[in-house]
Amino acid sequence: MQVGQSPGPSPIGRPLLGPDDPPAFAVYNEAGNAPLLLLCDHASNAVPEALGNLGLSPAELGRHIGWDIGGLDTARELARLLDAPLVASGYSRLVIDCNRWPGGEGSTPEVSDGTPVPGNRALTETDIAARAAACFWPYHREVDRQLDRMRAEGRTVAMLVVHSFTPRMAGFDRPWHVGVLWNDDARLPTPLLAELQRDSGLVVGDNEPYSARAAYEYTLNVHARPRRLPHCSLEVRQDLIATPDTACNWARRLAPAIGIAVKTALAG
Repeated sequence: MQVGQSPGPSPIGRPLLGPDDPPAFAVYNEAGNAPLLLLCDHASNAVPEALGNLGLSPAELGRHIGWDIGGLDTARELARLLDAPLVASGYSRLVIDCNRWPGGEGSTPEVSDGTPVPGNRALTETDIAARAAACFWPYHREVDRQLDRMRAEGRTVAMLVVHSFTPRMAGFDRPWHVGVLWNDDARLPTPLLAELQRDSGLVVGDNEPYSARAAYEYTLNVHARPRRLPHCSLEVRQDLIATPDTACNWARRLAPAIGIAVKTALAG
């Protein structure tokens, strides 16, 4: 596993991350031979020590507002099963969301699913830029590096972002087990939806419970679309993957569909 720290000082003149803080990203199975790059934008609920847990308790940070519960465990097992590299973010989505435009909607929310986030109140542009320099840009630069490396090796590549979603939101019980999020490139999502729907025990969402057509979507728009890579996001319901064992079980259930969909997308 490769890990990465912010390479330079923040705009406020000193690094936001200290020597005891975790890295800004991690890379798993970098030598994987699959024509696929896996990402996990919300892999961690860590907060830099300098930000004092954003004024939240560990229990609050451990909820879905802090990270994608089970997302990293699922993505790591998919990386192993599919023999694909994986890049995972290192900090909580409440520090700065790696799938939102920095400073834009949802990037550093003052309130998340009804929970106030004291450490995000009245942030300045300098504050947001410091968080982006430490926790956002290193992750996304690594995504670029991995895609460029794979292309330089002569590989035609697809990109899949692994997320998880809470089973209940805004008073609504979400019936889907998994969801495929996509915009206007159907090469990967169409075969992935078809393969997942072959499993009669799955309730599969097509741009549910979220949509990759939302204006705030960052990762797919910045990395995959300009390179014309087949791409989409895969959402898995959090109560299904809340432990390492259940996450691995669901990864094993989903991996064959993903493998066939990637092969189909790249053959077209």
